Amino acid sequence: MGGLPGKDKRSGLLLKIFIYATLILLLSSAVLGFMLWNTAFRPNVTTGHEKSADLYIPSGSGFNEVMDILEEKGLIKNRSTLEWLAVRKNYPNNINPGRYRLEDGMNNNELVNMLRSGNQLPVNLVFINHRRIENIASVVARQIEADSADIVNLAGDNEFLESLGFDKDGIPALFIPNTYEFFWNTSAEQFYRRMKIEYERFWNGDRDSKRNSHGLTRLQVSTLASIVGEETVKREEMPVIAGVYLNRLNRGMRLQADPTIKYAIGDFTVNRILKVHLETDSPYNTYKYAGLPPGPIVIPSVQSIDAVLNASEHNYLYFCAREDFSGYHRFARTLSEHNRNARLYQDALNQRRVFK
Repeated sequence: MGGLPGKDKRSGLLLKIFIYATLILLLSSAVLGFMLWNTAFRPNVTTGHEKSADLYIPSGSGFNEVMDILEEKGLIKNRSTLEWLAVRKNYPNNINPGRYRLEDGMNNNELVNMLRSGNQLPVNLVFINHRRIENIASVVARQIEADSADIVNLAGDNEFLESLGFDKDGIPALFIPNTYEFFWNTSAEQFYRRMKIEYERFWNGDRDSKRNSHGLTRLQVSTLASIVGEETVKREEMPVIAGVYLNRLNRGMRLQADPTIKYAIGDFTVNRILKVHLETDSPYNTYKYAGLPPGPIVIPSVQSIDAVLNASEHNYLYFCAREDFSGYHRFARTLSEHNRNARLYQDALNQRRVFK
């Protein structure tokens, strides 16, 4: 019997169609796969002539704002491919503010994963013993997201300060000059809370033990340290001067510290304390009022704090700047000896025509 040629032809045609369809499907899959790979893994981050660049995403930023920042800073070559992948990886619902380090040549997948996970680069925040909270605020606000005005305002918020265990006069003692690691998107309140943690860490068992031996609170140590630090830049003299003031406090004598007068009159540029200055009515006038002032006159350095805690034991009750303007001091046990030293210094000021 003969075969069915029509049926064989139809089977062959169907086979060809199947093969062609399979090839087209495979080719389409390959093209789609390449496009997906190209979208996800082709380098898309550019940092110009540098190996890396920092991206700052402010708090409250939305998806479009992040994309705008990347585009406006020239950090990406193709925005559309990044947006496509970011949406599919649900980044619009996982935006984390902060500072991110972008490496030149990163692909979209690496970039989205970093931003979505919040894997930001910490900031090494540095501040020293500045004179005022405003100075601290200005320095800090240049290094983290917190606004300087918010930092200053919190320093005058009684309820907030009470939650930290401080008041307006004592708050400068909270700040221990050092280098601290922060996330860039730290708020003003978070900054204070972190400083409180560092404050407690600083006042470890050893420092607390030493201050107890002097019968001083932490605030009193910081307050005295702020005066000592203003009296001399010579580190080796700090414990000696601290010892003078502790001797005066223990004897019930007024401190008569010139730096507190400068603070009271609001002028640290004064070179010579005059009688009119001593008449200033302020709790910081240690010529008029006995004991320590209400709080630090500057943010004290770690060196000056440790100088108070490790104050020298001696019988000195007075000291006066040397007449050679070397920055060192002459120390005295008696008032008559001190007056002689003071005249030497005053004569030197007169010779230099320094009258105020």
